[in-house]
Amino acid sequence: QVQLVESGGGLVQPGASLKLSCAVSGFTLDYQPIGWFRQAPGKEREGVSCITGSDDGTYYADSVKGRFSISRDRAKSTVYLEMNNLKPEDPSVYYCAADCSSNSDSWGQRTQVTVSS
Repeated sequence: QVQLVESGGGLVQPGASLKLSCAVSGFTLDYQPIGWFRQAPGKEREGVSCITGSDDGTYYADSVKGRFSISRDRAKSTVYLEMNNLKPEDPSVYYCAADCSSNSDSWGQRTQVTVSS
């Protein structure tokens, strides 16, 4: 059974950092693209970052470039999203998915990120 479990969300002040984790099971992470998405209240879900298959190519939305970093630990079957210099517009529910497209059939249950002073 394919499963993705996010963790690492929380409440932080502007300028702080958080590291989200997406632990996967039920499939091999080695060559699987994994995407991070977020959805704020009243807004559409948007792609934040993605790490592609065997070459570990990365993609970032313009709004997070230079601040967020995605990485993969194959031994731990986990993909990370390191978020630095968090801004008031970053708070959202964050999801990981077993694809770089929002059309993925496999999603995690979400983790909440709140930025507040």
